[in-house]
Amino acid sequence: MKYEIIIFDADETLFDFKKSEKYAFKNAMLEFNIEYDENYHLKIYSDINKAIWKEFEKRLITQEKLKVERFKRLSDKLNLKFDEVKFARSYMKHLANASFLYDDSIPLVESLHKSYKLSIVTNGLTDVQNKRIRKSIIAKYFQDIVISEEVGVSKPDSKIFELALNNIKHTDKSKVLIVGDSLTSDIQGGINSGIDTCWLNSNKIANTTKFKPTYEISNLMELNDILR
Repeated sequence: MKYEIIIFDADETLFDFKKSEKYAFKNAMLEFNIEYDENYHLKIYSDINKAIWKEFEKRLITQEKLKVERFKRLSDKLNLKFDEVKFARSYMKHLANASFLYDDSIPLVESLHKSYKLSIVTNGLTDVQNKRIRKSIIAKYFQDIVISEEVGVSKPDSKIFELALNNIKHTDKSKVLIVGDSLTSDIQGGINSGIDTCWLNSNKIANTTKFKPTYEISNLMELNDILR
């Protein structure tokens, strides 16, 4: 067996973050009595959020500032006046309660945990990910769950993967596989760490980056073919 440890990303790999985001954003908007148009408002917020997390990966913004800054940008973009700090609290409250798994996630990890040590490494906010992931129905299958805000380091920094391996007392990187959907976070992080990577390319997009994964799959169950 080539691999003994599988480190999963959480959002957009095992967990349907887009569904969680949609749920949380809608409820925060309604809580602030904003007339909500999902096709308009959610698209703008999603673009802002995606861009600001890219800034975070490049260390251009801290995770603490990110929490509120994205809603300040939203307020400016929509020309709406609301308290972005209170809005951020509302959004994160609803997001913490929005834990949605992909259909394949449960059977996959149920099966894999019998033969492999499983870990999750996620770039996320502690209050949100602790409830969404650590208290999810699949949490019991993982030996460890590492949340970037909690440990003070984030993907693609190799230190977060070193920490994850230290937590489960494993040192042989040749026996580790990282699985994730982000080329600039999961795959770059794996390359930085000298660890094999598997890119979950669900939308079958072209890889135009310099980061080349060891493997590429378009759905989670294809991981079984690699491991066999």
